[in-house]
Amino acid sequence: MAALKYAGLEDTDSEEELPPGWEERTTKDGWVYYANHLEEKTQWEHPKSGKRKRVAGGLPYGWEQETDENGQVYFVDHINKRTTYLDPRLAFTVEDNPVKPTTRQKYDGNSTAMEILQGRDLSGKVVIITGANSGIGFETAKSLALHGAYVILACRNTSRGNDAVQRILVEWHKAKVEAMTLDLASLQSVQRFAEAFKSKNVPLHVLICNAAVFGAPWCLTEDGLESTFQVNHLGHFYLVQLLEDVLRRSSPARVVMVSSESHRFTEIKDSSGKLNFSLLSPSKKEYWAMLAYNRSKLCNILFSNELNRRLSPHGVTSNSVHPGNMIYSSIHRNWWVYTLLFTLARPFTKSM
Repeated sequence: MAALKYAGLEDTDSEEELPPGWEERTTKDGWVYYANHLEEKTQWEHPKSGKRKRVAGGLPYGWEQETDENGQVYFVDHINKRTTYLDPRLAFTVEDNPVKPTTRQKYDGNSTAMEILQGRDLSGKVVIITGANSGIGFETAKSLALHGAYVILACRNTSRGNDAVQRILVEWHKAKVEAMTLDLASLQSVQRFAEAFKSKNVPLHVLICNAAVFGAPWCLTEDGLESTFQVNHLGHFYLVQLLEDVLRRSSPARVVMVSSESHRFTEIKDSSGKLNFSLLSPSKKEYWAMLAYNRSKLCNILFSNELNRRLSPHGVTSNSVHPGNMIYSSIHRNWWVYTLLFTLARPFTKSM
């Protein structure tokens, strides 16, 4: 209620009138949401009436919906030769207030980051996300930044990282985002990143280990290890070790390992049931890209489970997550066959 009063809600006469600092927007699917520019928050419910809405019907004659390079929806009026970010159907909305689901059913495979974070204030929280200049990492970084968190995009390519920062700032000029260089294929780079972060003297509340390579040809890193294993697992393993003290001091804190269901389709033990180290960083002769990926994802989960066992008593939890099957991002870029498979599966999988 204090937030509503601060927003000037008590001075509005109409139930549908938005208070100062609020803006009405629509998603690509026609759902209406509300942006509070004063508190840098978004929500599905109207700030005064509490109603949920969606636009009714299609676009007026002569109008077309497009998406700009930043992923934001805009509308083209071909008759009057103009463009606008305001959905012309907002004048014709219908109320949609479904029965609230139970806690167990609250989120599912169709939930968006907007829904998960709705109403949450992450001001003061510091988050590091590896591989955050594109794909799942970028969407995660953007969603957290738009809800007040200070987000560090840890990227191998500094230029692309800075471009991602600018794309977030276009949406919210007050967003606290920064790009830092991190190449997981170099343990020295991981060490430099950790030292640079610690020099900022800020806490670390969330570390999201998201970066990964998929279907990459066999090659060795500068550290003499197979690249898929080092980038997907060992680099993150080392990063967590270097930042463990900061995570402990920042408790409650968490580590999130972005793994995959494909971890089920591999093994890292030999016939006697012991860990086979040669499977983790195989020679070129023994290398198969898909198996290397699966093994690295299995290592992610085993590491996350053990990390949680050791650090949860100190206020640091660790979880591994499967983001969804064959989400269309740039992860399949290493071989045209994988690109074809992801393209064919795209209509049937969750979109970015």
